[in-house]
Amino acid sequence: MSKKFKKFLKISIPLFLGIFLVWYSLQSSTAQERASLWQSIVDANKFWIAISFVLGTLSHLSRAYRWKFMLEPMGYTTRLPNRFMAVMVAYLANFGIPRSGEVLRAATLTTYEKVPFEKGFGTIISERVADLLILMLIIGVALILQTDDLLGYLHDQNIKPVNTLLIFLGLVVLGVLGLTVIKRSNWGPFKKIKKLAKGLLEGMRSILNMRQKWAFIGHTIFIWSMYLCMFFVIKLSVPETADATPGTILAAFVVGSFAVSATNGGIGVYPLAVGGILMFFGIESHAAEALGWISWATQTAVVLLFGGLSFILLPLFNNRK
Repeated sequence: MSKKFKKFLKISIPLFLGIFLVWYSLQSSTAQERASLWQSIVDANKFWIAISFVLGTLSHLSRAYRWKFMLEPMGYTTRLPNRFMAVMVAYLANFGIPRSGEVLRAATLTTYEKVPFEKGFGTIISERVADLLILMLIIGVALILQTDDLLGYLHDQNIKPVNTLLIFLGLVVLGVLGLTVIKRSNWGPFKKIKKLAKGLLEGMRSILNMRQKWAFIGHTIFIWSMYLCMFFVIKLSVPETADATPGTILAAFVVGSFAVSATNGGIGVYPLAVGGILMFFGIESHAAEALGWISWATQTAVVLLFGGLSFILLPLFNNRK
């Protein structure tokens, strides 16, 4: 199998999956259900959608600002506009190739701020670890608030969290064994991998060497607070979801957080996953699915607008005399 064909599959399969899920969802509903869904989207309160848009933008700005706390311990002083545009083009790239954004983000900083790729990429891995810890905390709160309902939902969907955990632990063990073999080997290709790994580790260790740890923690909390707020605010745009309990909305937020990485930018999967969990908690299907689509569209609009502008403005901003 050629490299070009593999690349094509990586791009096309998640995209086609998302399109198929959209098509399947529409085809499996009646004309009346489709009409109700569309009407709920059209009648959504635009004020709350705009507020959610602003909150999403603030989260991305905070992420770009937070990045400097990990770069400075390695001796790199970077400009906020470049960091922000690197973050936005990364999110936009994920619509083409899922999870490719992190690579492009590090490469962008290498191009315009001369930060070695492996070190920049290492800082991105570190911040993802910090984000994962916050997400795990949110999941814990959601489970406490909706334990019985969520366990019932997972059982109905035949989802076994224990199996997922075992697979994750297995991958960790394989990763550790692989790194041990590479570390002890003097084979040429492994030497190159060790050099790359050394830079990655330096970037990852930057989180331990930060002088402004509390500022980093504060921005991390702020970023996820904005994520939560934009989701809680968007529920007010649809009358039928405005009175949904915090536990219900938090459960939908958690499901959406995982669904967004399943396809390119979460197309197809995110709206259906959010709509499905809301319906499980008793919200009418047209309103639940409408909220999923509105939330996805708002987040996507932020990325398309600022990501598209960043692609245009990055070379212009850095070519100024």
